[in-house]
Amino acid sequence: MDYLADNQFPVQNVTIVGVDLMQVERVLYRLNWGKVIGGGVVSGAWLGLFLGLLLSLFTTNGMAGPLLVGLVGGIIFGVISTTIPYAATRGQRDFASTMQLVAGRYDVLCDPKTAEQARDMLARLAI
Repeated sequence: MDYLADNQFPVQNVTIVGVDLMQVERVLYRLNWGKVIGGGVVSGAWLGLFLGLLLSLFTTNGMAGPLLVGLVGGIIFGVISTTIPYAATRGQRDFASTMQLVAGRYDVLCDPKTAEQARDMLARLAI
């Protein structure tokens, strides 16, 4: 596809179809209460700092107050929003993972009106 796009082929006439789809889950690490709470603190702190920064734009008393309120509130929210779901699993899912959809193979389909042009261009690539 990259070759066709680089050579001004109308790529909007091409469709890439993933066939034999599989869901792949990759385990990243084992979870424990320390990692869950630590992750909640970090993610909540970032969210809180962002909201505190936005709040400080609309106040005239300086930036420290809104940033501190946002930071503390964000940490509390982050810890609550991570510990409740972890506690609800009761040890049934003590790991973190990522999910990915993977195809067994890919079929490249082309509109019939430009298929011959694509075939010719790809034949030159193989030379």
